[in-house]
Amino acid sequence: MTSPSNPRAQLIGTGLVGGSIGLALRKQGWHVTGRDRDAGRADRALELGALDAVGDDPSATVTFIATPVSAIAAEAKAALANGGVVTDVGSVKAPIVAAVDDPRFVGGHPMAGSEQEGVDGADPELFAGATWVLTPTTTTDADAFLTVRGVVSSLGANVVAVEPDRHDELVALVSHVPHLTAATLMDLAADTSEEHATLLRLAAGGFRDMTRIAAGHPGIWPDICAENRDAIVETLNRLVAALERMRTTVGGGDRAGLLESLERARAARTNLPSRAPRPEDVVEIRIPVPDRPGVIAEVTTLAGELDVNIWDLEIAHSAEGDRGVLLLVVDDRHRDLVRGALLARGYRPSIQRLT
Repeated sequence: MTSPSNPRAQLIGTGLVGGSIGLALRKQGWHVTGRDRDAGRADRALELGALDAVGDDPSATVTFIATPVSAIAAEAKAALANGGVVTDVGSVKAPIVAAVDDPRFVGGHPMAGSEQEGVDGADPELFAGATWVLTPTTTTDADAFLTVRGVVSSLGANVVAVEPDRHDELVALVSHVPHLTAATLMDLAADTSEEHATLLRLAAGGFRDMTRIAAGHPGIWPDICAENRDAIVETLNRLVAALERMRTTVGGGDRAGLLESLERARAARTNLPSRAPRPEDVVEIRIPVPDRPGVIAEVTTLAGELDVNIWDLEIAHSAEGDRGVLLLVVDDRHRDLVRGALLARGYRPSIQRLT
C-alpha cells in the first residue's frame, strides 16, 4: 500500500497510545489532528508534538479511536459519518466490532504499552516490533483493511489478523489475566509488608519483572473486565486449576513432575516469536480470489490461526470481471503449511521467492 501524497490522520483520544500514534505518524510526514474528552490533554499533545492541530478533520484518511473501551463504538460511528477509514486500539474486540458493523471500520489492538501514563509518556517507537492485531470480518472492505494494515505496519508493528471473538479469548490469556494476576500478587505482597516492613525492600528481580505490569494505569481495567468478562473468568478458572495442580505437585514432593512443568514452561518462553526474517527467508504467495467482501478476513485470519505471520500484504484488483489476486509475503518455512490450508479452503495459490 502506498500512502497518499498528503496523508492526514485523526486521533480521538490523546493519551499514551493515541499520543504515541500521533508522534509516530507526524515523524513520517502525516498531518495529525486530534481531540480528547479532556481538553487539557489534547492541548498537551499539541505542545508535545503529537498533534498538528486540535479538533476534528473530516478529510482524514484514517481515524484512530484511542478512548476507553466503553466509548469506542460511539466515537467510531461518529468518525465514520465523516468518511475515511476508522480503526481503534481497544483491547476488547468482539462487542466493539459488532456494535460498529461498518465496512470501513477495522477493529485493532496494538499489543504495546508502558508503565508511563498519559501523553507525557508517549513514544513514537512504542510500536516498533510489537504485535498489532486487526480483526476483519466478512463485511470488512478490503481496501479499508489494507489501508489500516499499511499504516500500522509503517509504525514498525507486526500485524496479525484474527477473528474478533478469537482475539478476546486469546487476549484474556496473554494480557488481561496476566495483569490481574500481577495486581493480585502485588496486593498480596503489599498486605504482607504491613507486617514485615522489609519484604518489599527485599523484592528481587523475578518479583519485580512479574509484577511490572501492575504499575499500569488502573482506570482502563473496569471497562475491559466488563466487556471481556466471560473470557477473563474462563481463563481465571484455568489459571486457578493450574495453580492447584502446582500446589499438589509441590506439596507432594513430586520433583520429577515439578521439573517437567518448569522445563515445559521454559521451552515455551524461549520459543516466543522473534523479529522479521531476512528477505531471502520469505516467499510470496499469490492467491486468485473473488473480488468480494470477506476474502481478506478469511485469508488473513486463517494465517493468524496457523500462527503464520504475514510480513506484507497487497491485493491487485482486476480491471475486468470480479476477481483479483491477493499477495502474501510469509516465512519460507511456512510455505507448505499455508499452501495446504489455502487448498483446503478451495483456493489455488502459487508460490515464488522474492530473491
